Amino acid sequence: MTTSAQLIGWAHTPFGRSAAPDVETLMGEVAAAALADARLGPDDIELISVGVFNPGFSRQSFDGALVGSGNPDLAAVPAVRVENACATGSAALFTALDAVESGRVRAALVVGAEKMTAVSGPAVGDGLLGACLRRTEETYGSFPAIFAELTRRYVDRYGDHRLALAQVAAKNHRNGVDNPFAHVRKDLGVDFCATPSDRNPVVADPLLRTDCSMVSDGAAAVVVAGPDLARGARRAVAWLGRAQANDHLAIESRPDPLAFDGARRAFHGALREAGLGLADLDLLETHDCFTQAEILQYEAFGIADAGKAGEVLAEGRTHRDGALPVNVSGGLKAKGHPIGATGVSQHVMAAMQLVGEAGDMQLARVERAAVFNMGGVAVANYASVLGAAR
Repeated sequence: MTTSAQLIGWAHTPFGRSAAPDVETLMGEVAAAALADARLGPDDIELISVGVFNPGFSRQSFDGALVGSGNPDLAAVPAVRVENACATGSAALFTALDAVESGRVRAALVVGAEKMTAVSGPAVGDGLLGACLRRTEETYGSFPAIFAELTRRYVDRYGDHRLALAQVAAKNHRNGVDNPFAHVRKDLGVDFCATPSDRNPVVADPLLRTDCSMVSDGAAAVVVAGPDLARGARRAVAWLGRAQANDHLAIESRPDPLAFDGARRAFHGALREAGLGLADLDLLETHDCFTQAEILQYEAFGIADAGKAGEVLAEGRTHRDGALPVNVSGGLKAKGHPIGATGVSQHVMAAMQLVGEAGDMQLARVERAAVFNMGGVAVANYASVLGAAR
């Protein structure tokens, strides 16, 4: 199945510590660039869907209106801000897709952004805890500590997998070297990622710094158009399938917290709508907020059997030259994770591969790509299957 909405333009800032004074500046930059890339003007856009998480990262709110503030020609376009924890960017994108596919709008501009580095580390940590059920899970002390708890449970059930965690980190950092937008462009190697040190300290036992995505600033934008505008585009990417699924906010309310059932349902729901199987994919951009998350996603998606993700990594099946390259962009681990921008960024990375515009990241053959973005501990789950329209 191919939906009527197509991705016809995009833009992306470098991720990292940005000199931009605020999130408004970041959004303004990518909004204008995405329109130019799509070769559309402000009059063609009938909806602006903005994804900004902002649980205290900035005193400014009302982020939907900020795109028009930075781009006066867009000030009269209906705009909405969408928030869904770390899946905020995909939530904004799916909102735009619903509007375009319904026929209510001909084209929508989607902007995802976050500026996180302007506040203290404790303030960032406290904001991220808003993506869990505070009254029960705040006792862990931090969001990394929640994933550390899942990691300990995984070890108790399946045995030590420190090497597998390091292989995820090393793979994604090696891939990030080729991504000009990545926060960290350095090949760290498996040994460094496996070993606690002054340069790679324990963040939440047993997770090391290299197991955790970084605090980043950045923005990404896409233009989603209906059939009439998409026909005139210089290139386009189509949605073959997409799905959203939720799970219990409290991980202890789930039958098995290691199963990531909502992630499984979203991913396979998107494949089912596309009429495809896992073997039909050429690329996966997935939500590696922590290395343990990527491992649990392998097992939820069927890339590996339960407890066997380490074997997949050891065999290189998810490396850029493997059967299913995963996070060729470097993922959240190397590219960075400015919360509201992440879901939009993942779709931009996949689109670039599909149309052959990924530069040094480019794979030899990409006809179908999947994107998975999750909010919280696999609570809000969004999956897309994309293909080049022409």
